[in-house]
Amino acid sequence: MVKTTPAARPANPRFSSGPCTKIPGFSLDMLADAPLGRSHRAAVGKAKLKEAIDLTREILGVPADYRIGIVPASDTGAVEMALWSLLGARPVEMLAWESFGEGWVTDVVKQLKLDATVRKAPYGEMVDFAAVDFAKDVVFTWNGTTSGVRVPNGDAIPAARAGLTICDATSAAFAMDLPWDKLDVVTFSWQKVLGGEGGHGVLVLSPRAVERLESYAPAWPLPKIFRMTKGGKLIEGIFTGETINTPSMLCVEDYLVALKWAKSVGGLKGLIARAETNAKAIAEFIADKDWIANLAVDPATASTTSVCLKFTDPRIKDGAAFAKAVAKRLEKEGVALDAGAYRDAPPGLRIWCGSTVETADVAALMPWIEWAFAAEIDAQPVAA
Repeated sequence: MVKTTPAARPANPRFSSGPCTKIPGFSLDMLADAPLGRSHRAAVGKAKLKEAIDLTREILGVPADYRIGIVPASDTGAVEMALWSLLGARPVEMLAWESFGEGWVTDVVKQLKLDATVRKAPYGEMVDFAAVDFAKDVVFTWNGTTSGVRVPNGDAIPAARAGLTICDATSAAFAMDLPWDKLDVVTFSWQKVLGGEGGHGVLVLSPRAVERLESYAPAWPLPKIFRMTKGGKLIEGIFTGETINTPSMLCVEDYLVALKWAKSVGGLKGLIARAETNAKAIAEFIADKDWIANLAVDPATASTTSVCLKFTDPRIKDGAAFAKAVAKRLEKEGVALDAGAYRDAPPGLRIWCGSTVETADVAALMPWIEWAFAAEIDAQPVAA
């Protein structure tokens, strides 16, 4: 057990799960080409937005017949657009194994008031996809950002299915291999894996999702910000850079910088490899420890981006207080910022290992976690 202050420190202590750390070597000077003070509808603005869409398609390998749109309100806005616009035509199954998935359940059941089948798994576990009825519309997160549990692959999703699959992939896109033929709607925010600035979402629609939009009108009113059709036809401009509302061209420029960096590290394969190597550094550290473990029960479902850890030492008297104290100690030392577990998740740590994080920083953090753990064990009050 490391009880002396480790010598090495992470060069970058930003391990937040969103907004996530910027690309290596980031500088505000990189945003000098942003068309500030110009209309996003001007030629220069439209060109920037179209370039962002085109690079997104190229790097993620999105099929040519899928639409990609930049939408307001981050990943949440993109998911809400899909739920409110597409659901209600068929029966629905909602899958949840962490807080954001639970949020989508609430929206569908309590706000849209749909009689959905709800399948839940506790934190650290995964819903049984083999039991899911894909004749229904199915809504799920690919990677549970607050639980550190991800869908390992799309094998259980039939390519020939009657329902739509609506996937919140905000902490998976750019770090995990998404099977596009199994997904009809994919949403994400570039503030996650690419470390972009917040406030903008990305919505990807398959031809089947577009067909639904053009053939089905929900029973409830749709706010302007959610409307993707006019006169029964898709508003194609949304998917070529004509955004529903005014985007921040500074944020778009930041996304373009991150996308070009992504190409420089090998595109999607390079990004996936970086995240997997980061997560592996944690897995190897905890492998022989009896006081800390991955929250994910099945290693096959363990996230490679939002790695969630739990303390397992029986000497810990108050799990929540202990975990918060460890995170606070790490932050005070300046070695890990925003590394505590999500407020609704089991007590522990959450270390972002996405593609913009350097493996050397993850490796340097590990002895500090051991040091902070030992210090908090010693600091616990002695029983009378």
